[in-house]
Amino acid sequence: MPFFWRMPSRSIGDIMLGQLHSEGGTAALRKLKPYVNTLRFKFLVAVLVIFAPLVTVLVINNYYSADVVRNQVSQSNKNMLSLYMNQIDRNLEEVDKYLSNTLESDLSVLDMEFPKSRDEDRYNIAKLTLFNTLRDDAGYYPILDAFFVYSEPNSDLLLTQNTPVSYEDRETARNEVRKMLQKADTIDFAKWHVWKGEQDYYLFHLMKSGNVYMGAWISSSKLMVPLSLIDLGKSGAAVITTDKMEPFSHEELIRDKGLDLRFPMDSYSITGDGNDMYLVMGESSTQGNFNLVAIVPESTILQKLPYLQRVSSVISIAAVLFLLLFVFMMRHIFLNPVKRIVVAMRKTRDGNWESRIEQRPTSTEFEIVNETFNRMIEEIHNLKINVYEEKLNHQRAELRHLQLQINPHFFLNSLNIIYNLATVKDFALIQEMSRCLVSYFRFMFRSNSYFVSLRDELSHTANYLRIQQLRFPDIFQYRVDRPEELLDLEVPPLIVQTMVENTIKYAVNMDEPILITVEADKETDEEGNSRLILSIKDTGPGFPDEVLRRLERDDDSSGSETGEQIGIWNARRRLRLLYRERATIEFYNEEANHGAVVRIGIPIEERERGEGDVSSLDRRR
Repeated sequence: MPFFWRMPSRSIGDIMLGQLHSEGGTAALRKLKPYVNTLRFKFLVAVLVIFAPLVTVLVINNYYSADVVRNQVSQSNKNMLSLYMNQIDRNLEEVDKYLSNTLESDLSVLDMEFPKSRDEDRYNIAKLTLFNTLRDDAGYYPILDAFFVYSEPNSDLLLTQNTPVSYEDRETARNEVRKMLQKADTIDFAKWHVWKGEQDYYLFHLMKSGNVYMGAWISSSKLMVPLSLIDLGKSGAAVITTDKMEPFSHEELIRDKGLDLRFPMDSYSITGDGNDMYLVMGESSTQGNFNLVAIVPESTILQKLPYLQRVSSVISIAAVLFLLLFVFMMRHIFLNPVKRIVVAMRKTRDGNWESRIEQRPTSTEFEIVNETFNRMIEEIHNLKINVYEEKLNHQRAELRHLQLQINPHFFLNSLNIIYNLATVKDFALIQEMSRCLVSYFRFMFRSNSYFVSLRDELSHTANYLRIQQLRFPDIFQYRVDRPEELLDLEVPPLIVQTMVENTIKYAVNMDEPILITVEADKETDEEGNSRLILSIKDTGPGFPDEVLRRLERDDDSSGSETGEQIGIWNARRRLRLLYRERATIEFYNEEANHGAVVRIGIPIEERERGEGDVSSLDRRR
C-alpha cells in the first residue's frame, strides 16, 4: 500500500492550528483553539471551501465584464469627444487667423484708432466698410454668432450678427460685449475665454491693435447642437465646462446626483451619490479654457452587457441564496441541537447542576442524547449532594474543634493572675479580676455556635483587655470603639479577641507603654457588596520583617506546624471554613507610629438564626 494511505487524516481546524503554531503565534493559538476546533467553525469552513471559489469566480467575471463594457463605452465616447473638440479647435483657430489678419491688414481698422472728431467722414466710411467686410466674411464661419470691433477713443462698438436676430437680442449681445470689454485688461488675448451672460454661456476671443479691439463671439448652445445627437442614456448629458469644472448646462442634474466633473485625460472616472453612478469622460480644448464632458449613467452601460453575463449574475445570486438556505437548514437541524448540549455541559462544568437540556422537536439521535444527558446529570447531582453533606459535616466538626481549641488557651494565665493578686492581698483587684474572669469564661463556655453578635464579641474583647491590664498595670492602654449601627452584625466568636491576644503576647513589653485600639467600620466595594472591617492596632514596634513576610504568604500550615502564631492560624482557618475566599486578614505596619495593624474583612450577609443550622454554614460555601 502506498505511504500516503497510511498518513493520519487531519481536520481543517488542525491544519489551521498547525499553521498558527509554525508562525510562532503561541498566545493567539491558545485563544483561537477553542473556537477553531468547534463543529460550527469546521462546518463553516467546509461550506466556504465549496462555495467561495464558485461565487468568487462568478463575481470576478461580472466585475471584469462590467469593467470591459465601461472601458469600451468610455473609449468610444472619449474618441467622439476628442474628434468634436478637434473640430471646434480647428474652427476657433481659423477664426483666430481671420481676426489677426483683419486686425493687422485692414486699413479701416487703422482709421478707427483715432478720434472721430479728427475726420468724421473718414471714420464713418471706415466703420461702414469694416462692418460690410465682417458681415460678408461671417458667413464663412457658421460656428460664430458675431464679430465685433470696439474703438476705444470713440467708445464705439461695431457688432455684426451671423444670423438675423431681434432688436432685443442684438441689444442684449451689445450689453454683454460691453461688460466683457470692461475687463479687457485682465484677459489673455491669446486664448478663447468663457463668459457667463445673463441668458447663456459664451465663448469669446479678444484681440487688440493700438486702440482698437476686435473679437468673435460664440454661444455655448450652438456648440452643443452636434453633441445633443449622441445617445448618452435617459439621464446622461454632454456639457461644456470651464477650466474650473463649472458646467454651462445641466446644473440641476449635476447637483442632484452629486457628480464630480473632474476627469482623467486618458481614461474615465466614476462618480455619483451612491444610488446612481455615472461615468465621466472629457476632453480639454487647446484654444481656450473650456472642456467637453460626457456624463453617462452606469445603468445604461450595464444594460448592454451580453446575455451570458446576466446569467452569471443570476447564478451568483442563486448560489449565495442557496448557501444561506443551506446554512440555515444545517443550523436548525444540526448546529442548534449541538449548541444546546454544549451550553448545558458548560453550565454543569461551572457547577450549575440544575441545568437540563430542553426537549425540543429534533432528530431522533439528538432526542436520545438529550434524554440520556438529563438522566445522567440528575444521578450525578444526587450523588454530589450526598458527598457534599458528608463534607459539610466534616467541616462542621473541624470548626467546633477549632473553637474548642481556643478555650483552654487562657486558663493557666488566668489562674496565675489570681494567685499573684492573692499574694499581694489586693482584694479589690481580686474581686474585679474574678468578675472579669467569670464574664470571660461564661462567654467562652457558651461560644459553641458559629456566630455571635459584634456587640458580644467586642464586650468580650474589652473584658479580656481589662484582665490583661490588671495583669500588666501601667504597661498598656486600650480603646474599643463600638458603632451602634454595626453591633447587631454577626461575626465568628473570638475572632477579635484572638488577634488582641496575639498583640499582647508580642507587642507588650516592660520598657515602653503602648496603646491597643479595636475599631469597627463598614465599607462597600464597586459592585455594591458590603463588608465589616475590624481593625486591631497597637503603637508597639510592629511586625518584624520576617514575621510579616510569613504572614503575608497566607500559609495555613506554618502556624500549626511550628506552634507560633497558633491563634492567627486558627482564626484564618475558621474564616476560610465559614466564608471561603470572601473573608480576608491583612497584616501590616503603620508608617505613622510604626505600630502593627491587623485588618479583618468579613462579608455582611443575612443569615437565619439557629445554632448549628446546616443551611447557615452552607450559605457561606
